[in-house]
Parts: sequence; structure tokens; C-alpha cells
Amino acid sequence: MLTHNLLFSICCLLGCAAEFYVIDDRIGLGREFDGIGGLSGGGATSRLLVNYEEPYRSHILDFLFKPNFGASLHILKVEIGGDAQTTDGTEPSHMHSKGEGNFFLGYEWWLMKEAKKRNPNIKLIGLPWAFPGWVGEGTQWPYFFPNVTADYVVSWIYGAKQHHNLDIDYIGIWNERKYDPVYIKVNELILLYSVHYPGTKTVKEALLTEKKLWSSEDYSTFNDDIGAGCWARILNQNYVNGRMTSTISWNLIASYYKNLSFGGDGLMTADEPWSGHYVVESPIWMTAHTTQFTQPGWFYLQTVGNLTHGGSYVALTDRKGNLTIVIQTMVGVLHTVTLNPHFSSKAHLTDLQVWYSKLDFKTKNDTLFQNLPVSTQVYNGSFTLKLDVDEVYTITTVNTGQKGAYPEPPKSQPFPKNYSDDFTIDNPPFSEAPFFADQTGVFEYFRNSTDNGSHAFTLRQVVTERPVTWARDAYQTISIIGDYSWTDLSVSCDVLIETPVTGGVFLAARVDQGGESVREAKGVFYWISANGTYKVTNDIGLSGTREGVWYTLTLRVKGYFATGMLNGYPLWKNAVVLEPKNGWAALGTLSFEYAQFDNFKVNAE
Repeated sequence: MLTHNLLFSICCLLGCAAEFYVIDDRIGLGREFDGIGGLSGGGATSRLLVNYEEPYRSHILDFLFKPNFGASLHILKVEIGGDAQTTDGTEPSHMHSKGEGNFFLGYEWWLMKEAKKRNPNIKLIGLPWAFPGWVGEGTQWPYFFPNVTADYVVSWIYGAKQHHNLDIDYIGIWNERKYDPVYIKVNELILLYSVHYPGTKTVKEALLTEKKLWSSEDYSTFNDDIGAGCWARILNQNYVNGRMTSTISWNLIASYYKNLSFGGDGLMTADEPWSGHYVVESPIWMTAHTTQFTQPGWFYLQTVGNLTHGGSYVALTDRKGNLTIVIQTMVGVLHTVTLNPHFSSKAHLTDLQVWYSKLDFKTKNDTLFQNLPVSTQVYNGSFTLKLDVDEVYTITTVNTGQKGAYPEPPKSQPFPKNYSDDFTIDNPPFSEAPFFADQTGVFEYFRNSTDNGSHAFTLRQVVTERPVTWARDAYQTISIIGDYSWTDLSVSCDVLIETPVTGGVFLAARVDQGGESVREAKGVFYWISANGTYKVTNDIGLSGTREGVWYTLTLRVKGYFATGMLNGYPLWKNAVVLEPKNGWAALGTLSFEYAQFDNFKVNAE
């Protein structure tokens, strides 16, 4: 092991005495570094990413996962879909029903493979938020039958390997919920303890376990410069204050409708697949300050800490001669920092790299991940920096860093005012139709073997039992689409009720809530039922509808009035709509039941 001895000389320019900070590996190393990651899930936070056309989709993935390019993430954590609302939508389970596995539903398999394609060494984590109803066998507790739950999770791990050649490195228990001790019996099987949003602190009892400690969900902040500063501070101080060796951002990417819960979180934004527009936000480059110059398996030095006048510093080594120091000053005052490195070989100084970022809240003219000319700053083995507030420096012997770039993506555009989908696609690459964001229930492409005519390909709601939920799913299933600002529009869809007597479907406009608030959603809902009735808002009448027959529903909303049509004829007129004044279009079912949809169209004014 090469010896690294680094002396900080820090003096506040306001006149304080010089302060010295020593970084030295001769007293031994600290904890092993496990990497920085992002979380796709909890829920459906990557939903719109899959609908981007090339080359923009690959560009986005490169900014997230490609080594020495952008965020260069070491870890990808995904939700094990449970057919239930888990923050911004539902993600499909690999087993909607007992004994019937399908390991090609959803997009997390695809995302893990894309991450591995770019970085074969990336670590993969799976965690359930919710479970299909059959796992709880009629209860909302997945541990009454621990063997059933364990088999369900293990089947996901085996499916990842068998069908996608993916090795899952870590598995969690149940997101932010208690677990029954009967489910986890052997302490030796627990590789690490993790916490969500620890505030950079660790309780003493966790340290005494001598297990690895992670912040396995953190950040959860709007991805502007305020969020970037928060993220930069967390990445250092989770270890400095809490000895946590991995930090994972919720979420990976803001790729869901921005008016859902926590809209605009994530390391970057990609919520317009219809236009191709995306934004590489500043948190990407805050991440790169650590990820491009370290790897899992490196070690923190013991000599890390907080700066007296604000900020913190960490130092890591690969034990093969490389050293990386990351300094952040998201709080504090102006400092001068002198570093005096003493390497076994002075040749290392010629390889020294410095990367710099400045979040300029006054001028909004940020400097993000800039490679500074080292030769003008190293003099007689000393390295001097003037640290201002809201800066990040990486000083490293690793010379492979790069600020990746692609040509500007297309300009931002609103969701098309005229949009249609007949769901006619053989062997679809993903189970969900483009732009539909399921909020309760799961809507999948369906090959209708009983109809070789105009409805051979449809969209089908497939969850028939209330899941073991994590958030507050609605009592009805619902999938939203479009532009939240829509006010006056016409939406139509062919619908097929499959459940006799009690079955029903709806078409909706101006839906104003989704995510964890979906149960409180308001809008204009046009329902028809298998018992021959219809309903709009609080009015109920006869429709003559029944199960097993296709009907065309049309809902028109303009100003304070709404009209509903059935097979092209008015069924009800001029229902008064005072609230809400805008929202998404949507479709869904009366309960957790099978139903099909086809020839969806929306025209907004």
C-alpha cells in the first residue's frame, strides 16, 4: 500500500487563525466504500423513460450509468412491483396470481439490463413496496404466511437470472414497514443495515452491530440547485457523521408526470417522451464528483471530517496508490485551503486532477464539473484552494474523469392535444401502452384471442384482488394520461366490461390527483355498469349496458358543462362541473376486475 499523507491548511479570509487537517492512511483505514446509487421505483418513477425514442433514450441512460460520463452510478435499486400504488404509480408484479409468473412485465428488467450494458460492475438491489393480494391471502400483512412471501421474493431473484441473466446483489425486506421476526430468522444472513433519510446521523446501536450501514433511500428533493446542494452535502456527510458507506437517491430520474407526488425529484428530468426533451440537472454533476473517481471496494480514510467554518471532506483510496478527496462547502464562509501531499512517489503529483463545481444562487450562472488546469496550482508539492460557499472540489489521482455531452435534445413541448392509440401491436417491447401512467391497478397490452376482428389487440386491466398495499390505492383502478393543464376536451374509448352484474368501467377528464392522493381524485367521471346503469358525478340513470359487449364512450367537457355519449348517441347532457377546472384524462374500472379498452382518443382545445 502506498502511503498518503495530506495536510490541509485552512484559513478563513475574515482573519481567523490557520486550521490544519491531516489526511493520512498510516493510522489505518476506515470503512469500505459500497457506492452511490439511484432508485427506480416507489413507484413508477421511471415510467415515461421507456417511451423515449432513440437516440434520446440511450443518451439519458448514458448520463445515468455510463462510467466516466455523467452520474456514473455504482448501484441501481429497483422496486419489485406489487401491483399497487407506491408513490407516483403502480408497478406490475411478476406474479399477478399464485403460480403464474411472468418475468417480462414492466420496465425494471429492461432498466437493469441497460445499466449492466453500460457498467457490467453495477450492483443491483431489489425491494418490495407492495405485494399482490394473494401473497397476503386476504390480509394486508405479508408475514402471516412467511414462506409464501419468501417464495414470492425468491422467484423474482430466480426470474432475474433465468430470463435476463441478471445477478441481484442485495434484497430488501419491505419498504419502510415493520417486518415480522419470523420472516428474518438468521442474523448472519443480514449483510447490512440501512435507513431512509437519516439526516446524516447513525444511532449508536447500529454502529455496535459492526455491520455495513447504508442510507438506502435519501435526497428526495427537487432537482434544481437547492436539491443539488443538498445531495452534495449528503454524499459526504453520510459518512463523516454517520459512517454510512452507500447513499442511494430517491429517485433515479424524474420520468413521470410532474404533477404527481414529488414531481421533479430525481437526479435528472426526462418527462416528455412525446417531444424527446430531457434535462441533465445539476445533481448529475454533484454525483460525478464522487462516482467518477471512486469505486465500490475502495476504502475511506479514518482522517475525514467537517470543516470548522462550514462544509466537509472525505478521502478514499483503492489501496493501489490512488487517492480521491471530495470537499463540499454547501454551508460556511470563504476559506483558503492548502494541501501538502506526501506520496511515496512524487510522480503521483503529475497525475493530480482537480474537478470543480459552483452553485451560483445569485447569478444562476453555475459552474458544473469543470476540470481545472492543475499545472497552474501545484507548486513545490503544495496545493492551494480558495473555498467559497456552495462549491464542490474533487482532488484525485484518477485521470479518467469526463463531463459527457450530447447535442441538445429537442425543445420542450406539451403533450399533444390530439392523441390516439388503438393498442394494435404484436410482441410489444413493454407491457404498458405509451404515456399511460397506472395509479391503481395495472393496465397491460392484451391479445384478445376471442376476437379476431377490430378488437384483437386491446389494453386490459388485470388486477382482480386488492393488493397488500403500501400507499392509499383507490377503490377503483385508474390510469391517467395527457396534460394536467387540460380544461376543455373530448375523450373517447371503446370499452368492454368482463364482470357480470357488478362490473363497470369509466372514462374521465380533468382528473386532478394521482400518486398517493389518488383516492381523493376529483374530475369528471363517466361510468357505465354491467347492470345497465350509468353514472356521472352524482347522477345515476339507465344505460342498457352489460358485460361482454363493446361500447364506445365519449366524454366532452367544456367550461362548466359535461356531456356523455354511448355509441355516438347522447346518454346525458350538460352536467354541471364546477371543480376541478383542469387535469389529466383517464380510464379505469369500477373495482379490481378485468376490463378491456380500445381505440382511445383525446382531443384537447
